[in-house]
Amino acid sequence: MPKDLPADPVLLKQLLEQMLSERESDKGKIVHLEEENALLRQRLFGRKSEQTADPATPQMALFNEAESAAESVDEAVEEEVVAPTKHRGKRKPLPADLPRIEVIHELPEHELTCACGCRKHSIGQEISEQLEIVPMQIRVIKHVRKVYACRDCETAPVTADKPAQLIEKSMASPSVLAMLLTTTYVDGLPLHRFEKVLGRHGVDIPRQTLARWVIQCGEHLHPLLNLMRDRLLESRVIHCDETRVQVLKEPDREPTSQSWMWVQTGGPPDQPVILFDYSTSRAQEVPSRLLEGYRGYLMTDDYAGYNALGAQSGVERLGCWAHARRKFVEAQKVQPKGKTGRADIALNLINKLYGIERDLKEVGDDHRHESRQQNSLPVLAQLQTWLEKTQPQVTAQNALGKAISYLASNWIKLVRYTEAGYCGRACDQALCHWPKRTGYSAIRPRAQRPALNFTVWSRRLKPTAKSPMRGCATHLSACHRQPRLKITKPCCLGTARPHRLAKRAAYLNRRGSWSAYKHSTQTPAPFPRRHRGR
Repeated sequence: MPKDLPADPVLLKQLLEQMLSERESDKGKIVHLEEENALLRQRLFGRKSEQTADPATPQMALFNEAESAAESVDEAVEEEVVAPTKHRGKRKPLPADLPRIEVIHELPEHELTCACGCRKHSIGQEISEQLEIVPMQIRVIKHVRKVYACRDCETAPVTADKPAQLIEKSMASPSVLAMLLTTTYVDGLPLHRFEKVLGRHGVDIPRQTLARWVIQCGEHLHPLLNLMRDRLLESRVIHCDETRVQVLKEPDREPTSQSWMWVQTGGPPDQPVILFDYSTSRAQEVPSRLLEGYRGYLMTDDYAGYNALGAQSGVERLGCWAHARRKFVEAQKVQPKGKTGRADIALNLINKLYGIERDLKEVGDDHRHESRQQNSLPVLAQLQTWLEKTQPQVTAQNALGKAISYLASNWIKLVRYTEAGYCGRACDQALCHWPKRTGYSAIRPRAQRPALNFTVWSRRLKPTAKSPMRGCATHLSACHRQPRLKITKPCCLGTARPHRLAKRAAYLNRRGSWSAYKHSTQTPAPFPRRHRGR
């Protein structure tokens, strides 16, 4: 309040209006800071899950009182004290495909004679199974190459050929390399621990040698990953996202610089294709390069780096309801405790859409499309009506206003999933597998290439094979028998599992029935398409 107030009423009115305007502006800033503080405290100390209180129903739980879960009890009935009983979990049977060794236990000879003098007869048996693990066996394959020469003439001696090795002049067989890759990228065992495992068996192999083996094996997976990328680009829907990753020793960059891991997933539900690509940039040129030539639906978030790709002919952008819902969850967390607001209304409608999709999880695309037209469109119309009514009433600075603005600006992309039954399906949790799975920062960019290759390989094997090591060993053995393997057209590979792709391609290449792709000799960037020429 100024000390000297003007005597003119008009000036006083202008001064009062100015003070009221500043007060409203300060009040908005205070509310914004309070919401940010509440969100930060929630992220530090609160519950991280966005799951509703009752996951079986699409309705949002508005109250969480203890009496809502208590069953009604008749007060007239006298209480009866019952001792609590402990229910033991039912033991799952051991897999039937495991080999079994029968150990028959007989009674001693003196117990086979009954007290009456007669000999007892077997009337039944009791069977119990016990799991046994055979320790890892390490053996040495000794290659003996015979050398022959003629005693009558002076021709040069001839040495028997040895099969081509996966890594020339190396002591590692395909089984050793398969176990190394499986324990590292499927079981998450670091190289220094695998070094100790070998050391307990008397084999001294330094981790530098193990790391070199991993890098050399990564080059043999490029042809198969190229096939997976071709299969990805044939998908009708592709999910794409990016996440931060730190590389400590990168040329001309600080160790604290942020790099990016780009994740793409697609393919049929029973044969998903998940690819990772490392880049130092988050620019729009990266997704345009990764998905060059793609035509179909592309599901992403609202990041502007996908706009250039979405503007290409034949590409339709799909919005992600998980991102839209997450913003309303954040707006709900900053509400006063014990009160419901507009965020609960939006979450209630969005959860209805989630419930419809949950019921359609196992049905076909045609049935899903028909059900979306009948059930999802009315809910979307109701949500759009609420959005148009609520948007002018909230400010864009608070959490609720940001959630509503995000929903309004991406509405066309969010409702586009109702155009077809295969659109908008969940991509599982593939987009967050890389940071959660590795849990470490890479040292150099070169270390990213084998890590990417084998992460994709392990993600491909997990849903289809019980033994990732067996599948990896099969592929490495195929490369071992034919090191210059020419992987050919992916459409001819059908829906075979990854560990069968190399065997089938090698067989058909030996027959000469496919035209080979051209491969460059230089080491390319992660996941290059080195077989462009046909």
